[in-house]
Amino acid sequence: MGRRVDVIAVIDGIVFVLEYKTAERKFSREALVQVWDYAIDLKNFQEGSLERILIPILVVPAEKGSRCQMALKHFGDDVYEPLQVNTKRLAEAIEMVLGAVHYDVAPTQTDDQWAKSGYSPTPTIIEAAIALYEENTVEDITKHGGDIDKASVELCRIIDHCRANNRKAICFITGVPGAGKTLIGLNTAIDQFNRGEKAVYLSGNFPLVEVLQEALTRDYVRRDKKRAKDEGRKACTKAEAKSKVKAFIQMIHHYRDLYLEGTEVKGKKIVPIEGYFQSHTDKAYIPVEHVAIFDEAQRAWTKEELQRFMREKKGIRNFPYSEPEYLISCMDRQTNWGLVVCLVGNGQAINKGEAGLTEWIESVHRSYPGWDVYMSDYLIESKDISAEELSLIGKQLIPKEDLHLKMSMRSFRSEKVSIFVNQLLALQKDEAAATLKELEKYPIYLTRNLDAAKQWLRDHARGSERMGLLASSKAERLKAIGINVRYQPNFVHWFLEDDTDIRSSNCLEDTLTEFKVQGLEIDWACVTWDADLRLREDWSAWQHFQLRSGTKWQRINKEINKEYQINAYRVLLTRARQGMVIVVPNGDDSVPPDETRKPEWYDGIYDYLKSVGIREL
Repeated sequence: MGRRVDVIAVIDGIVFVLEYKTAERKFSREALVQVWDYAIDLKNFQEGSLERILIPILVVPAEKGSRCQMALKHFGDDVYEPLQVNTKRLAEAIEMVLGAVHYDVAPTQTDDQWAKSGYSPTPTIIEAAIALYEENTVEDITKHGGDIDKASVELCRIIDHCRANNRKAICFITGVPGAGKTLIGLNTAIDQFNRGEKAVYLSGNFPLVEVLQEALTRDYVRRDKKRAKDEGRKACTKAEAKSKVKAFIQMIHHYRDLYLEGTEVKGKKIVPIEGYFQSHTDKAYIPVEHVAIFDEAQRAWTKEELQRFMREKKGIRNFPYSEPEYLISCMDRQTNWGLVVCLVGNGQAINKGEAGLTEWIESVHRSYPGWDVYMSDYLIESKDISAEELSLIGKQLIPKEDLHLKMSMRSFRSEKVSIFVNQLLALQKDEAAATLKELEKYPIYLTRNLDAAKQWLRDHARGSERMGLLASSKAERLKAIGINVRYQPNFVHWFLEDDTDIRSSNCLEDTLTEFKVQGLEIDWACVTWDADLRLREDWSAWQHFQLRSGTKWQRINKEINKEYQINAYRVLLTRARQGMVIVVPNGDDSVPPDETRKPEWYDGIYDYLKSVGIREL
């Protein structure tokens, strides 16, 4: 990931991780977090460190001896809190550790074997985007030999084939939540960009795009300041850096609108306005990109939803396409070759007007019979596409086994978290209980007390690890315990600031809903469950509600809206990389009672989660 610790010293099998700050005169929080992160990364991602004791030490040679900190504290994984010393007290600190810390069971690997053991990091999507932008590769920053490597290689082959043979194609990459679909999309866009090719990563997920653009912009500014100082020039501005980032990461709506420029609707087609580009040379009817990557492609709009938007916002009546068909039509304008890459998540549709996978398939069948269609064997065999729909594109279909990602990367402590969540929401109690027993390294706890949950998060998050509060957008009665889902905090600050900023997720004051966290992740999550999704008394089915007029819950009857609500909880329950606590409030039993917070609703949810085997705090 481009980060290097200063010194590793292995003494009596104990791994000392030393970070020196020779240019500073005082201990700083930033340096403390840095050395702690090094030790945590070794524990989580280096094979040999799983059974080792790790002691991070921050060394500031010029610091006063009286300010040194040498208390030995650690969480259950044998990574100690960083010691803080100056040069004179370093030996004292090491001797103190060697006298007080010992292995109950000696490591099975020798120190030499430890040094040679593999390092397989699993970065957050933000960390991965930054590392890729710094011209690392997917192979540099993720586990080797997994689904993501195979899918990346296969996608490169498809791009090369289309370029060499002047073919146009659409490629579907599918996978479980957190499997790395977004990472593949970013890697492809950035890799093509760094090679001088034109490719763009597009998403309708506004929070994801905004957070990634801001994170990459900040990183570019930081790196350019260092380069500018060495080269004796003026550093680029933040606006200049952001314009570079926007060249390959964009909102899908901006891309869509860009290629409406210089066109008009005639009947059932969009055609260029004659002579338009002679006077408007800054725009082009034909896309500059040969590869367009659409993340969360299942969320593209139906024809009805796009027609409504175009009529109300753009003044265009009778827009003839759904969003999938229009986006394909943009790439079809290329005179030689082009590739549309659709990254498709399963069970993550959370909003009205989403076209799903079906509309992409039907659009190709209706209008682009000369295009090739690449998809995995898994998708062909799944129920996401019907046999009838597959038959429509039978002659165009090219199966590729490696285009489906079966394993979640997000929860690196256990790839089975998404399986457990699916079983939990499907009310497959016995199956969920069995899967939960396999999540030994991924703690999941249950409580009725929000303050206890917050303390649990604080006890677990270390270094720069991120924790946060999550809740359903319909969980309006959580306001009674201090969680207001109607208040929309600035999600960029929520994800990117540290805990010295009150807008940070780490301050545990602001809550994000499924609409703001989909596609992103944190290390430790508190998911707070309201009565919007509750159970029948016999636990045979979920009951779906939304609050109306501030006085009562109204039942949700439309099947599609029920599905959106289940998917909202699926998104929330799969955001945490390292562990989560679920809060189910007690409800209200006062006299007179609050009719919107009946205890039996919450008790049913809590009892079900407890019966599955989720431990109580």
